[in-house]
Amino acid sequence: MKAFSQQLIDEARAAFIEGDYKTAEPILNQPTLLNSKNPEVLQMLATIYYDQGKFNKAITTFKQALEVEPGYTDAAVGLSIILNDIGRYDEARKVFEDARAHLDFKKQSSSPDINESFAAKHAELADMYLQHRRYEESAEQYSKAISLSAKKADYVMRLVECFVRAGQNDRAVKELKNMLASDPRLTAPRLKLGLILYNSHHIAEAVDQWENVLRYDASNQEALRYLKMAQAAGVTSLSL
Repeated sequence: MKAFSQQLIDEARAAFIEGDYKTAEPILNQPTLLNSKNPEVLQMLATIYYDQGKFNKAITTFKQALEVEPGYTDAAVGLSIILNDIGRYDEARKVFEDARAHLDFKKQSSSPDINESFAAKHAELADMYLQHRRYEESAEQYSKAISLSAKKADYVMRLVECFVRAGQNDRAVKELKNMLASDPRLTAPRLKLGLILYNSHHIAEAVDQWENVLRYDASNQEALRYLKMAQAAGVTSLSL
């Protein structure tokens, strides 16, 4: 039979995951849990405070969670989100990097599962920087996610989008071409490459990319639509 405190945590976690913060908060604030100094309890409470707009209280509670467990990435990311929201970008990055450094010091980062977890957290941080138009910081975090993950494609595509938003189409094209060099059958990067080339007025090259998609997937609707778009622009004559 589970201990009473564990039952409370399970109940609070279930409500928290469902977004039912009104149920989760009073459970988490019970002395049995608050006095346990459980980092998950503190992390959930801090997230609820953030949702309520109680930024100072959320920051304090996230920091308490990290004092208990310095490598707790969920708390580090949560704290980073708030610090980014209030413009304390350098401090936000340091919080997350300190959490990772702590786990590296304990030699836990060699585990593939932990590497994937860190990759996801770096991507979350990158998303935040992208939201605030901090493109170089965003690209740096996406690159770290790519280096850690065995499932790189999604992170590369997000890095490409970061470069596009930053107006750095040459870097986006380079990343996409590197992906396609390793696997020419990939559809999403080839479609994206075609769009970037098209919007950069390299129409013939864009058309070539979309035609290549159709060589591997003759019924690809996006490629067909893009080719018709190019044809309608009167730039090239295509037989569809």
